[in-house]
Amino acid sequence: MRKKYSIFAGLLLLLSGFLLFSECAYRLVPGPFMPLDESEQMSEMTVSDDGTITFIRDRLEVGMRPMTDEELNRQFASFSQSGEKSTNPYTYGNWKKRGTKTPPKRFTVFELKVKNYTYPKMRIDPSKITLTSQNHRKYLPLSLQALNEYYYPYVLGYAGNAYRRFEERKDLLQKTLFSGDILFSGQSAEGFVVFPDLHDDVRQITVSIEDIEVRYDAWGTPVETMNLTFKFQRAAQREN
Repeated sequence: MRKKYSIFAGLLLLLSGFLLFSECAYRLVPGPFMPLDESEQMSEMTVSDDGTITFIRDRLEVGMRPMTDEELNRQFASFSQSGEKSTNPYTYGNWKKRGTKTPPKRFTVFELKVKNYTYPKMRIDPSKITLTSQNHRKYLPLSLQALNEYYYPYVLGYAGNAYRRFEERKDLLQKTLFSGDILFSGQSAEGFVVFPDLHDDVRQITVSIEDIEVRYDAWGTPVETMNLTFKFQRAAQREN
């Protein structure tokens, strides 16, 4: 009887340990970025349900929205379904590391939309957009050239399928990155602004657009500029 009790107690202890391990076998990963409340933003800013922060002055609108990898994979679905050979330039597509449930993160991507119905012409230079974290890390945007250089090592001998995939990525980047062209009255533009993947401990960020050109002299030199900031945050999520 005592022996049976000892075996039962041992099994119960083993089961309790397994359940405890199962509850603890998770890791915290950063979740998606969401806007801070309107009260935390600049004046003339509105926050939409889709996560866009929009600056509105008269009939000028400048909107910034963080993109998730899931959204980018849906938007470029035909480039995101080939595992390790997916050519979506912003994500790893549906490729996952062995033993993980979700693809790793490649970049931090924002969608920038501008509508100019106020000024005769205006311009946002994407190289003057920066991202600063709450712990004072500063991240600079990745240009088309920098992103192409990032993918150069994936090209083997500049021939065959590897080169074709490189060209697919380059072509998609050229079409979808925010261009920074001058916008005349009545024109609009949209595109992506790309930063490196942020450190896991980053929880709150400010995306700043500096020196937005809104007025020019007779020689085309900017004589009036403005700066905008957009504030976002993210929480840590459990991943089993």
